Amino acid sequence: MAAPDTPPQPAPLKSGYAFLQPQTQALQDDDFANPSFLWVDRGEALFQEADGITDACSDCHAEGARSLASAAAHYPQIDQESGRLVNIEGRINLCRERYQDRPPLTYESDDLLALTAYVAHLARGEPVSVDIEGAAADWYSRGEDYFHTRRGQFNLACTQCHDENWGKKLRGDTISQGHGTGFPAYRLEWQTLGSLHRRLSDCDAGVRAEPRALGSDDYLAVELYLARRAEGLAIETPGVRR
Repeated sequence: MAAPDTPPQPAPLKSGYAFLQPQTQALQDDDFANPSFLWVDRGEALFQEADGITDACSDCHAEGARSLASAAAHYPQIDQESGRLVNIEGRINLCRERYQDRPPLTYESDDLLALTAYVAHLARGEPVSVDIEGAAADWYSRGEDYFHTRRGQFNLACTQCHDENWGKKLRGDTISQGHGTGFPAYRLEWQTLGSLHRRLSDCDAGVRAEPRALGSDDYLAVELYLARRAEGLAIETPGVRR
């Protein structure tokens, strides 16, 4: 299938960082104070951990062709073996099952968040660029539809906040453009690190719609759509958000 058209983007493109209070920006900017680095450090340790039976992640993904230095900037993407869309969390679990004979990690578990944050942090500063051609095209269209569909008791679509009203105030907060470039991120509201899918779930709950399961096809599709919509913005994981 041919690639769909690039979505209309807010102009100018701005990371969620741009809409934070100065003190929250300062917290993200300080690698010593940013609480997300507790998970990044844990992820680095897990990445290098071997169990005596199978290799560690780092045994495959050292420097060279399998380096993960910029990988997160190009996810979600189609897994060639299964033909399905996977994000970083999905890729980590596929690697565990296929190459390490280990069970998949539960979505939103500390270990999966830690590994995802570490891998995404390796790409910090890299511009987002995802492929929406071929098998990814249907996923992209599904995510676009979800983003523009009204839902919930409030009958609101994502686009009404993040395209039409970004920069305006809502309950004392400034509405962002809805980009996912800082995730996994430490949200002050959560007092912990969380995935982009957890944030999408919160948004659905906020308009009083039934949230999808974390890792669901709908949220994977939205994640791809958001990545294409944010094309050119830099990965900033681990971010701090309100």
